[in-house]
Amino acid sequence: MAATRSGRSAGRHRRPVERQATYGEVLAVREFRALWGGQALSLLGDQLSRVALSVLVFERTESPLATASVYALTYLPPIIGGPLLAGLADRYARRRVMVVCDLLRAVMVAAMAIPGTSFVTLCALVFCVVLLSAPFSAARAALLPELLEGDRYVAGSALQNMTNQAAQMLGFAVGGALIMGMGPYRALALDAATFMASALILMSGIRRRPAPLHDDANRPSMWTMTRAGARMVFGDPRLRTLVLFAWLCGFYVLPEGIATPYAATLTDDPQRISFVAGLLMGAMPTGTVVGAFLFSRYVSPSRRLRVMGWMAMLTCAPLIVCAMRPPLAVVLVLWFISGIGGAYQLAANAAFVQCVPAERRGQAFGLVQSGLLAVQGIGILIGGAAADALGPEPVVALAGAAGLFVAAALAMLWTESRKEIIVRARTGAVA
Repeated sequence: MAATRSGRSAGRHRRPVERQATYGEVLAVREFRALWGGQALSLLGDQLSRVALSVLVFERTESPLATASVYALTYLPPIIGGPLLAGLADRYARRRVMVVCDLLRAVMVAAMAIPGTSFVTLCALVFCVVLLSAPFSAARAALLPELLEGDRYVAGSALQNMTNQAAQMLGFAVGGALIMGMGPYRALALDAATFMASALILMSGIRRRPAPLHDDANRPSMWTMTRAGARMVFGDPRLRTLVLFAWLCGFYVLPEGIATPYAATLTDDPQRISFVAGLLMGAMPTGTVVGAFLFSRYVSPSRRLRVMGWMAMLTCAPLIVCAMRPPLAVVLVLWFISGIGGAYQLAANAAFVQCVPAERRGQAFGLVQSGLLAVQGIGILIGGAAADALGPEPVVALAGAAGLFVAAALAMLWTESRKEIIVRARTGAVA
């Protein structure tokens, strides 16, 4: 009897088992497969074009600042139009927004691939192409929770994240070798083709849905939606902390922006610079692929939220060792470990979804994504300027130290506000 009573008592206090979704469940959803495949395809082309632009500019100028400035153009446009354009994802049907953005980007990248295009025109086209990524990313992020619910959303996000990082890894690591053989203009033409293919996949694989805001007569203006979205995101302490966690990447993405100048310090062979730069650019994405798989597959939903702060600190701490000017093999390991820590973004993203109403997700995700690209662009631009004066290694180390300090502060703030979200994670509830 004592044993029975003890067993009943233990049963009453035992926490319910948290169900974790499998990748098989996620891949069984046809619409997710289309969303996943189209994004991976266009991202692979983007990374190839980024390497092409970075190597081309460095070969012409041999300036870390000029190289970082062009690379930053792939991040900075959302500062100007991103928050406003992101509202299109709530104002119009989300599939239509994504398809139109893909088609427009295909046309502009094709124009970039025309030989003889002036440098100024090239920069202007890059600016416009990246600007259109704001409504596309907002629509995609807002649509994903409609396709996948509960922990399936986390598994789907992890699968997308791993695929995206793998596409970056392949685009960066293989990009240098491909560009040596095919040239930068053909690489840009290939990028245009990936946007066209993405549009076709989205049109055929995702069904039509009405716009989230149905009433045209009472539909608010874009500016009104932007202000309301900003108040919602930054007025809630939980959302504000989660957004700052996302924007922490401005510190640990900086090494990618000065990877080519960093590569020049690691090899004396000018012919190997592009290859070494590709390896460096691919190290963090490779780590993120591994981290996302382990984090989503073997860590429970509530546990992810508890260790999120520690994982964020892990993204920045290894970069500090670059101050010792280690050899290439050690640098690759350090950047790989930093990428593993970046898997904390999965937990931050899932918590953000739980706190934002479905009809406001487009604007909310758009604001976060725009700021995400902006902080990366600003960080890379500052890093390039600092590398001109100090050299790449100390700049990477300083970025790691500053990021570690900010991550530690956010971890303390998160400890105070995560309790309610952990309860939701256990029950699968969504706002």
